[in-house]
Amino acid sequence: TQVEESAVNLWNWAVTKHTGSVVSDEQRAKLRFVACRLVCLCEGSDPPEGTIRRQILMCMKTGKGWIDIGKADLADGFLEIAMSSIEKLYAKLLKGSDGEADIHVHKADVEKNLFKVLSYQAESAVAQGDFQKAVMCVQRCKDMLMKLPKETCYLSILCYNFGVETYEWKRYEQSSFWLSQSYDIGKTDMKYSVGKEMQAKVLRLLATAYFEWDCNLYLEKALKAISLANQENLHPAGCFLKIKILLKSGASDEDINSAVAEFLHHEMSLDFCLNTAKLLLEHGRESVGFDFLKSVAERFESSPDLGKITLLHIEFLLQNKRELLAKQKVEEIVIGHYTGKQLLPEALNQLHIILWDRAAKHYEAKSYSEALHWYNYSVSFYTPGQIDQNLAKLQRNMASCYLHLKQIDKAKEAVKEAKRCDPNSIFTKFSVYKIAVMEKDTDKAVETVIEMGKLAEKSSQHEDKLRVDENTGTNLLSLAAHIALENEQQVVAIKALEYLSEHLQDCQQLFAALKCLVRLMLSKVMAENEEKSVTYGLNNTFSAAHKRLAGSFTEEKFTGDMRILDAHWFRKVAWNLAVQFRDYPEKMRDFFLLSFKLSQFCPSDKGVLIAQKTCLLMAAAVDLEMGRQQVTPSKQTELLTQALQHLQVCKEIWKVLKLTGDFAKDPTETLLLLYEFEARSKLNDPTLHDLMESVWEQPQIEVKTLEIIASLAMESPARYPVLCKKALKGALNLHRKQTVIDAEKFSKCLHSLINLSLPTGLTDLDACVLQEVWDYFEDALSVVSSTDAYPEVEILWLMTRAWNTGIFQYTVGKYKEAEQWCGLGMRFLNHLGSLKKSYE
Repeated sequence: TQVEESAVNLWNWAVTKHTGSVVSDEQRAKLRFVACRLVCLCEGSDPPEGTIRRQILMCMKTGKGWIDIGKADLADGFLEIAMSSIEKLYAKLLKGSDGEADIHVHKADVEKNLFKVLSYQAESAVAQGDFQKAVMCVQRCKDMLMKLPKETCYLSILCYNFGVETYEWKRYEQSSFWLSQSYDIGKTDMKYSVGKEMQAKVLRLLATAYFEWDCNLYLEKALKAISLANQENLHPAGCFLKIKILLKSGASDEDINSAVAEFLHHEMSLDFCLNTAKLLLEHGRESVGFDFLKSVAERFESSPDLGKITLLHIEFLLQNKRELLAKQKVEEIVIGHYTGKQLLPEALNQLHIILWDRAAKHYEAKSYSEALHWYNYSVSFYTPGQIDQNLAKLQRNMASCYLHLKQIDKAKEAVKEAKRCDPNSIFTKFSVYKIAVMEKDTDKAVETVIEMGKLAEKSSQHEDKLRVDENTGTNLLSLAAHIALENEQQVVAIKALEYLSEHLQDCQQLFAALKCLVRLMLSKVMAENEEKSVTYGLNNTFSAAHKRLAGSFTEEKFTGDMRILDAHWFRKVAWNLAVQFRDYPEKMRDFFLLSFKLSQFCPSDKGVLIAQKTCLLMAAAVDLEMGRQQVTPSKQTELLTQALQHLQVCKEIWKVLKLTGDFAKDPTETLLLLYEFEARSKLNDPTLHDLMESVWEQPQIEVKTLEIIASLAMESPARYPVLCKKALKGALNLHRKQTVIDAEKFSKCLHSLINLSLPTGLTDLDACVLQEVWDYFEDALSVVSSTDAYPEVEILWLMTRAWNTGIFQYTVGKYKEAEQWCGLGMRFLNHLGSLKKSYE
């Protein structure tokens, strides 16, 4: 008893709280579910009549609650309990009845609940897609209508709802069944009928279901249903649907005319009439459609919306290529505009759209005079001096037509009007630009491109903050470049492309623009031999390409392969430019470095590695060459430091490159050594001696390399006599080892070594130094004795140096040493040719 009481209290609480919207429909269904289940569990073996009635009510309401929130499967069990409880109640009532009269009362009492449960079961079955069960339940309800006539309306609407649901699910067969049932039920008892309006609504949906199911197969049924609907209650939707069905079936103009005539005598809205006319004209029923439009125009002659009819007439005249008639209609509107019969603003806007659309079609067909004709119609609706952005656009469009017709003066007038209405528009600037290009006014064209470029950077174009499409600026700059190229105005095209490349987001378009810009600048360099201003632009262009290649790529269209191809293109062009600027070392170096940077976006195959190595070597060579010129110490230091940086990167690349093949004849190793030695020696780098230690140990070092090292070691500001001497000694040793000594090269090397070891004019020389130098003279004498190829000038020099060294010894009282050195000099005398007599 306590459980049952709590369940009933819970049920009542749910009812009261739902009224105040405290709980939602779903929460209410759950509360009812709990309360109902508890009441059912408390049922005894022979419950009293009141308990059964309460159980029937609670089960019905719980089932309906689940259906209403879309969980029909949970409803079935409660509806079955309700049905079972109804049977129990009926049996109990029969058992306690006193006669026939009581039985009739009890039966009528029970049938009301039975009807409700059956209708709920039908709802549940439809929701779950069980068509047969739903039909069976509704049929039982229909059979009960004789005794429950007041339920006629309810059952008719229930079937209509089933028809709507199944129609929305595109189950046209089921939908047509339910709608037919709804209509038939609605006719059974006029006293309790749903009314003519509802019956017509049911029939219209039935006709629509037939129409969408299979118009050809169910045409007669659809027409019959819509005709009945219109008889029940004439409604615009019914009239429209009937014409739609007739058109779909290919009915004759006469049949359609008669269908139209059905509602012509009734009050129909203008919009309905216009939609009907559109339907007729769209289906090619021009005769019926235009006649109908005339009659509509007569009916709504005094309406302020009369213009809508004329506009529709114009639209369909144009669609049916009756342009002359359409022009007449437009001219009638223009006349009306100035005689007090203006169109409403909305209709006038629509007319402008029609006129511009027609003008645009002629423009695309290159019928510029015709396009102007239609634009002029639009202009005629604006008052002189009116400022309107649409008028500015209109004038720009007209200017484009005049330009195509080579009517420059008229184009200028149109653009002047556009500037008056919308001076800061990028589109107006573009119109000014086109005229400047056509007139070959380069300065004006460049000036306008600059203005367009600045406008493209702004987020808004006008005082009212009308935002321009983000691609508008780039599209117009792209067109500007294209127009300049068509008109052979390279300077203008370059300026347009420069601004374009700053704003383009699409990578494909950007690289296409940058390539075009490079080609134009190159042709300008070639044609005018301009290198200063154009080179600056080229540098910027390549830097832009490098920056975008270095950025992250998220565009699907711009693939990795495209990125590599573009990188190759730019690195090769940069290489060629570096070669082209060989007379301008700084520019040559910059382009080699650009080529190297761009090559870093290419796969590191052998070819790319060789190119990278060469770029860096050339850049280092240029920096060293510029460092040798008469520059300030700070600038020289900067150049030498840069050269070292290039060489360090180059050495790393060279290590990798050597692994890819045989580079025995490649001079890179030697160049790297010589360049690094020069840079470090002139920078007075303390690591120079460490660098040279590894060099002396190399078995394959060449004489020429050692001689260059010797020369560089003493080239200002470097001064490393020890290193110079060591290099010269190494070179001399290599000369000696040759099968046939090259006397001329040997003599030069020895000359340098003696000069370094025996400075001119010094008398106080260490004995070991003199001995070392003596050995060099002996080497020389040995070679001189063995060949006639030793240069006579060098023999003379050796003789003179030996003699003078003896004289220096004599002056300081070293007579023995003086005799030796003078004697050494006289030994060279014997090997002189024509000069011998002069010195004997």
